[in-house]
Amino acid sequence: MSKDQVWTRDEIESPCVRVCVVHPEARICTGCLRSIDEIRDWSRMTPDQRREIMAELPDRGTMLRKRRGGRAARLKRDG
Repeated sequence: MSKDQVWTRDEIESPCVRVCVVHPEARICTGCLRSIDEIRDWSRMTPDQRREIMAELPDRGTMLRKRRGGRAARLKRDG
């Protein structure tokens, strides 16, 4: 490899955005939308496994947007 060439990796990048907070109900990271198991196993996954997960991530965002009932639900739950 010449000094002008840049070394690159063929593997798919991680979807991590460094906002690592696990949603208490959905059990996925609110930043990258992966499950804890997917985050843990990411470095050992094949490129095909990673691509499959990456394709699913956009649909997972709706899991975090569901309302939990707001104040009325909290009063009902605590009252």
